[in-house]
Amino acid sequence: MIARLLKYWMPRTFYGRSTLILLVPVTVIMVVVTVVFIQRLYEGVTEQMTVAVAHEIELILGRIDVDAPDATSAFGAALEVAEPLGIVISPGAVPPLTRRDWFDLSGKTVIATLDREIEQLLGVDLVGLHGFARLSVGTGAGPVELIVSRRRLNARNPHQFLVLIGFTALLMSAIALLYMRNQIRPIRRLARAAEAFGKGRVVPYEPSGATEVRLAGKAFLDMRGRIERQIEQRTLMLSGVSHDLRTPLTRMKLGLSLMDDSPETEAMHREVQDMEGMLEAFLSFAKGDALEAPEQINPLEFVRKLTNRIARSEPVVLGALEGEGRAMLRQAALQRALENLIVNAVRYGGQAKVSAQVASDRIRFVVEDSGPGIPEDLREFVLKPFIRLDSARNQDGGLGVGLGLSIAADVARQHGGKLILDESRNLGGLKAEISIPR
Repeated sequence: MIARLLKYWMPRTFYGRSTLILLVPVTVIMVVVTVVFIQRLYEGVTEQMTVAVAHEIELILGRIDVDAPDATSAFGAALEVAEPLGIVISPGAVPPLTRRDWFDLSGKTVIATLDREIEQLLGVDLVGLHGFARLSVGTGAGPVELIVSRRRLNARNPHQFLVLIGFTALLMSAIALLYMRNQIRPIRRLARAAEAFGKGRVVPYEPSGATEVRLAGKAFLDMRGRIERQIEQRTLMLSGVSHDLRTPLTRMKLGLSLMDDSPETEAMHREVQDMEGMLEAFLSFAKGDALEAPEQINPLEFVRKLTNRIARSEPVVLGALEGEGRAMLRQAALQRALENLIVNAVRYGGQAKVSAQVASDRIRFVVEDSGPGIPEDLREFVLKPFIRLDSARNQDGGLGVGLGLSIAADVARQHGGKLILDESRNLGGLKAEISIPR
């Protein structure tokens, strides 16, 4: 339970957690120093100073009690002792008040010590006369008032030590936080570069900061380079294979054109056309790996134009277009992905419905159909290249090679998003959604 609460309240950012790690020990030290300081200075030193003054007062009161039958001579003797000690004494009835300010921490110790040390004490007023303590004491010659400077009862301006140490702690904490922020800046730059590469964008990045951060940055650059080389090699390989296969297909088409028409010739023509379709799919898949530069476009206007163009030859319906705004997208790759999804929807469902939504944090492109759909346990499986579910989706509408969903998934990943397959609530078939963060 405690661990769960700590995890809930713990800052999410590295800078926030570093700040917490820095400030908690400083705060604890400040609290401990303050407690010890108050206990030693406000209580210990104050008590020692007050006891010394109490003994002096006892000495003065003793002179009065000795000469009590003669009040005049008694007070005269008391004055002889009080004046050198800096204590003012005056006879007469005074109100026996005991009071102090609520923030006067040392006053509490002063009152308690005087009450303990002076038996004849009637009251201690620490408020009526600023900077002085007024004591009401009963004697054999009647009550008297004694005025003692507070400087003799407790240390002067003890809070200055707390203010000084507190200011120093705050100043050093501020300097440490600024230094820590500079140390965290290279980590944020590395995170932004990694996030941009995850969305298919390559931003300039130079490792900097502490040794560990530099090592992480260098490892990221090496990884990014290997991935880019792998993508380039894969694209070149697929493009080369597809291009080389066009030559024998062209010779086969030329040979078939010179042959007489017959059922066998027609069947071979269809086979050649199917092979050409497969090669086009391979080239489209290879192009999907080529990282074109993203550009600012209006996603809703893009979907509207694409749907209207395809609707001239295919049964495609434009659905709801919600939100507004522009985003950095790879227009050609995104068009290729949506075209594949629409072709699949028309092939297996007979019709397609295209909709889009632009939210503050995410862009969604949705293609729905009324076909048989894909079982939930196979939706991740069909995203792999060259996977076709013949048992689930009929082949009467044409022949495919199982690259349509894979191309769409690759394009979504290039944008830092993902392709989500679900059941369409509107048409009852498959709903394919490309979700891209903004």
